[in-house]
Amino acid sequence: MAEKSIKRPCPRCGTIVNFSENPFRPFCSKRCKMADLGSWLKEEYYISTSFFEVKMEEQIAKGDK
Repeated sequence: MAEKSIKRPCPRCGTIVNFSENPFRPFCSKRCKMADLGSWLKEEYYISTSFFEVKMEEQIAKGDK
């Protein structure tokens, strides 16, 4: 049975790409993948501290370390 072709937009540039056959998914190319990584490294993207605080409080309440 053939796989259904799934098309998705690249989260970086918006180009529509075939998701299942793309080695750079969810990005359209190595360039977009590396540009996104660069944004994380330059701290243009970040996960808020409150997210970690909530997760830590949940773990403490459950007794996890």
